Amino acid sequence: MNVKRTIQKQYQRIVDEAAERLAVLLNNSQNPSEGWIVVMRKALGMSGAQLARSMGISRAAISQREKSEPDGSVTLKQMQLTAEALGCRFVYAIVPDKDVKTVIRKQALQKARSMTKRASAHMALESQSLSLKANEEIIEDTAEELIRSMPSDFWDKT
Repeated sequence: MNVKRTIQKQYQRIVDEAAERLAVLLNNSQNPSEGWIVVMRKALGMSGAQLARSMGISRAAISQREKSEPDGSVTLKQMQLTAEALGCRFVYAIVPDKDVKTVIRKQALQKARSMTKRASAHMALESQSLSLKANEEIIEDTAEELIRSMPSDFWDKT
């Protein structure tokens, strides 16, 4: 195994472990519709004005953060500072739905299907079409090879 592949596997382990922990923590729940700032502030029994004073900013600035969080326009820095002012920790992560290998395999299969589709079209024109089973085997084999070799265009849209 080469160094690049070893490093990739280490990163995969980090991401997969984080995804597992977050899945348990969140139990696949969604973010609250009003946003975490409002939910945490209200859980603490803190008014918007009190939070604003503790941060040394205006009540309007807090209101703006609370409005922009649910639509995703609040900045990470604003979330970090607000969480700290609430006596909390801001957590930010990008994690796969299942695990990293599943994401890679999905891309490999998609790319393999695209490659096989082009080849099959040419073969059909020459009356050399493959059976559905043979075609699926080629897709599987191609996907496995793509995963092993990870060509430079692996993540390019097909």
